[in-house]
Amino acid sequence: MSESRLNSKDNNSPDTNQKRAIILRGLPGSGKSHWVDTYLKSQGLEIATRVKQYGYFSTDSLFMVNGQYQFDVSKLSQYHQHNLCGFIQALGTREPLVICDNTNVCHWEYAAYQMAAKALGYQVKIVVIGDPKNSQHQSLCAERNRHGVPLGHIRKMAQLFELD
Repeated sequence: MSESRLNSKDNNSPDTNQKRAIILRGLPGSGKSHWVDTYLKSQGLEIATRVKQYGYFSTDSLFMVNGQYQFDVSKLSQYHQHNLCGFIQALGTREPLVICDNTNVCHWEYAAYQMAAKALGYQVKIVVIGDPKNSQHQSLCAERNRHGVPLGHIRKMAQLFELD
């Protein structure tokens, strides 16, 4: 499925017969987690609660220790693998809605999520948050990201960001 940008008109409830996987992409601070929160609120409490418990996967959440984000580059690969495994397990248990909330700058970074979801009969939606190539967007991301990612690093990520 091709990439798309969702707006409030796309917040329809998932068809109960159609399993859906949503893969978010965007720079740190672009609003990916905010998008998830807004989307889940539109789905109702029952679906939102279920997704947060069984169908929401973010590598960043694995760096949380006692409520504090503690990034450790030496654990990045391990945590990405753990996140992918959890996502695939949720697909395997037929969770109706499964979400991957990572930066997914390059296609290869989310390809395994996408392939697993399609192989297990899920409708896959790729959602790019913001305009990664826009310098104003990059500056905004640097100001509001919760993990202290500096503008220089965000600009490097933006240069690598694959849109097609």
